[in-house]
Amino acid sequence: MSNYAGRISVMEKEVRKLKVLTDSLVSPDMISFAGGAPGLEAYPMEELRSISQEVFQRTAEGYGSVKYGSVFGNEELREAVRDVLLRPRGLEADIKNIMITSGGIQPMNLICQMLIDPGDVILVEAPSFVHTSMIYKMFQAELVPCTMDEEGLVIGEVEEKIKKYDPKFIYTVPTFQNPTGITMSEERRRQLAELGEKYNVIILEDDPYREIRYSGRDLPYIKSMDKTGDVIMANSFSKIFSPGSRLGYLVAKDEYIEKLGNIKLGTDTCTNTIAQAMAAEFFRRGLYPAHRENLCRLYRGRRDAMLKALDAYFPAGTKHTMPDGGYYVWVELPEGLDAAAMAPEAAEKLNICYGIGSIFYTEGNPEDAGSNCIRMNFSGLDEDTIETNLKKLGGFFTAKAEK
Repeated sequence: MSNYAGRISVMEKEVRKLKVLTDSLVSPDMISFAGGAPGLEAYPMEELRSISQEVFQRTAEGYGSVKYGSVFGNEELREAVRDVLLRPRGLEADIKNIMITSGGIQPMNLICQMLIDPGDVILVEAPSFVHTSMIYKMFQAELVPCTMDEEGLVIGEVEEKIKKYDPKFIYTVPTFQNPTGITMSEERRRQLAELGEKYNVIILEDDPYREIRYSGRDLPYIKSMDKTGDVIMANSFSKIFSPGSRLGYLVAKDEYIEKLGNIKLGTDTCTNTIAQAMAAEFFRRGLYPAHRENLCRLYRGRRDAMLKALDAYFPAGTKHTMPDGGYYVWVELPEGLDAAAMAPEAAEKLNICYGIGSIFYTEGNPEDAGSNCIRMNFSGLDEDTIETNLKKLGGFFTAKAEK
């Protein structure tokens, strides 16, 4: 019997939660509303085929794509982040403060390596993204949940918990939040940045869904309101390019970026240089604007189909969010319906799975938090499939509610 590190047992609950979601992504027969992957139609396959032919040449650039690269990432890709993704959204950043990471999850891991000792506190949203909770638990942090409403984090409660717990950082997904789809209002973004400044606490702004907007207006990054440099912004190429490329990035001030670079050097040396070269060429060719427009058009129809079907087929008393973008609708079933208890039967009888709401709540929440809630993903299924299967699922829930 091996003498495992303490973090293995601490993170077991989060591992079980995450497997509930990831297992549905690889089941070929299941109609899954549980995952969070792009639709197959969203991948720019023809463009990638053409780009690969250009990248893999016996030139300096071609050899550069298959050699070790800079710990901070491909310079052209960092320039694309600055010029195409950040500046048009009102965030000015120097290229030296942008690091390309191995996926959108790695920034959380690197930041925990930089900041977290066992027992340190992180304030998280309730509910929160289960994958990041797993990372925080791996570093043996104490997670303290903060209430959300339709405008995002309730700032008064956040301030009280800052004073009570002295957290190392506050983690938020402010735009089309995972799992709820809620977007933090501009005023609350400003207030959160001000709390960070007032109490000298880092804000970790995770924004992987920002580019996938279907309605409403763009809101400023919390990082753009940052006066001290203590907001770190993390993002991903998974939703706008390819999750298989495992590319993400972070933006941080000089002091942090230097330490994060040193940590990354000791973690994986550099991010996948082939994927970086292909992504950089994708942006260099000017393909991104039309690609983004196609993504938004595709997913807008799927979102609308889901909202319409939820209203038409789910039991009376069901509530749901109305996301302006992203991948998810958060559904609150009538009281008394237990989403986790019903999930195996729905899978067996209907061949349908969904995201069980309770898995997105950390310790510190009420024991039954999210028990009647589900996270519904619409990105991976076409409109007819969404409508047909939500009709079945709604009938299933209605029958349970009437018993």
